[in-house]
Amino acid sequence: MFKSNTDNILIIENVTKSFNGNLVVNDLNLEIKTGEFMCLLGPSGCGKTTALRLIAGLEEADEGYIYIGGELVTSGSKIKKHTQFRDIGIVFQDLSLFPHLTVIENVSFGLKNSLNRSEALERTEFLLKSVEMLSDKDKYPHMLSGGEQQRVALARALAPKPKIMLMDEPFSSLDNRLRDEIRDLTLNVLKDEKSSVIMVTHDPEEAMKVSDSIGVMREGRIYQKGAPYNVYNKPVDNESAKFLSNSNVILGSVLNSQTNTPFGLFMTPGVDDGLNVEIIIRPQHLKIDFDRNGKGPSPTAERGIAASGQVYRARFLGKESLKEIKM
Repeated sequence: MFKSNTDNILIIENVTKSFNGNLVVNDLNLEIKTGEFMCLLGPSGCGKTTALRLIAGLEEADEGYIYIGGELVTSGSKIKKHTQFRDIGIVFQDLSLFPHLTVIENVSFGLKNSLNRSEALERTEFLLKSVEMLSDKDKYPHMLSGGEQQRVALARALAPKPKIMLMDEPFSSLDNRLRDEIRDLTLNVLKDEKSSVIMVTHDPEEAMKVSDSIGVMREGRIYQKGAPYNVYNKPVDNESAKFLSNSNVILGSVLNSQTNTPFGLFMTPGVDDGLNVEIIIRPQHLKIDFDRNGKGPSPTAERGIAASGQVYRARFLGKESLKEIKM
C-alpha cells in the first residue's frame, strides 16, 4: 500500500504501543516532509524513544500504520518491512560501533551490498572528511573520544544515503562545549546530505537550535507540532509553555473577563467569571527596576502593570542571573 502524498517522507497514523498494560505511545499521529529536520521534544518517559523505535521497526506496534517514502512498513501489530529494509539511518545513545573494526571499516560496513569497492571507498572517505575524521580512519573505536565516536556513528548511519535519519538524544553524553561543537558539525553534514531527520531530545534549547519543526510530546502523543518560533510563542497549553522555558506562574480568578494579579489586570476574554486561571509570564517579559529607597515602583513604570517585591535570593549563572522575589 502506498500513500499518494509524496511530499511526506514519513506518515504515522493512530499508532499505539503498550508494555505490560502500560500505554507508552497513545494514538500517535505525525507527518514529516522530505528534507525536514524535526525534533520530538518532551520529558523523560513521554514515549519519544519508543516512537523512534516503532519508526525504525525495532518495536511492534499494537495498532496503527507507518509509511516511509509512501510505502506501508507497519500495519497494526504486523511489521511489513523489517529494519534493515526500511532505508533508515539510526544514531542512538548507545553508538554501538563495531569494536573489532577500524573507523573506515565501521563506516563502509553497510555499503558492501550496494556499491562496488571503489565506490564504497569514495563514499566512506567523503563522509569521514565531512565529519573531520578522515585522518583517524585506521583507528579502532576504543582509541577515540566520545565526540569522535559520535562523528563516526553519524558517518556510518549516513553512508547508505537513508531516506530518514533517526537520532535518539545523540549528544547527551557529551559535555556542554563539545556538545555544541559536535551538534553544529552534525547539523551541517545532515543539511549537506539533504537528510530527513527525526531527533529525540528533552532539551528545548537544543530542539530550537537545530530543527525546522518541533513536535511537543507528552503522555505518548504529540500535543503540538510547528516551527520553533510558533511552538515557543504560541504554546497550545500551560504544560507545553512551562516545559519550553522557565516561567512565572500567577494564579488568579476571572471577573468580567479580567484577572487581577500583583502585576495588574490581565484580559482573559472567553473565560467564565469565577474560574481560576494560570497566567504564565516568561522571565524575558519582566523588567526589574531596583528601588533601594523603599519608595515602591519607579514613577516611570507603566501604570497598572508594576508590582513591588523584595529580592530574597540572587544567583549568577554566567550569561544570565536568577533572581527570586517575594511579592
